[in-house]
Amino acid sequence: MTDDPAALLALLQEQESTLRFDAFDELTAWRLGSLLVERCLAERLPVAIAVRRNGQRLFHAGLPGSSADNDVWLDRKMAVVDLYGCSSYLVGTRFRAAGGDFDTDSRLDTGRYAAHGGAFPVLVRGVGCIGSVAVSGLPQAEDHRVVVEALTAFLAAGA
Repeated sequence: MTDDPAALLALLQEQESTLRFDAFDELTAWRLGSLLVERCLAERLPVAIAVRRNGQRLFHAGLPGSSADNDVWLDRKMAVVDLYGCSSYLVGTRFRAAGGDFDTDSRLDTGRYAAHGGAFPVLVRGVGCIGSVAVSGLPQAEDHRVVVEALTAFLAAGA
């Protein structure tokens, strides 16, 4: 990732314009979540993983080294995706690029919302945002990277 806010915004927006599903059901959520687990275990990442569709958690895993605190972060980051329809990292970056801070300038309850990287919208062509996939346990740019790399691989495989 880059430190230049304009370049980072462009990259995050490009990711959302390309990482889209043709359809998304329970089995898709299971396969995507399972791929994330495999990749995170291979990298020995101490993360929690969740996949939701229309408010229903279809997949959850807590990997070695993760804790209940990571589950709280998953919920807070996914709430940002639900509200804004885009990644939690993009929302936070937009606030920072405008010279602001999400925690104070959004006027939202920070106990419920966290615009930190790691939650990405499940975007279906012709429909829009129907849910989210999230990782928590690493610095925000790394949480985001893990999700985006898994989505990229999953969609490239035609899964």
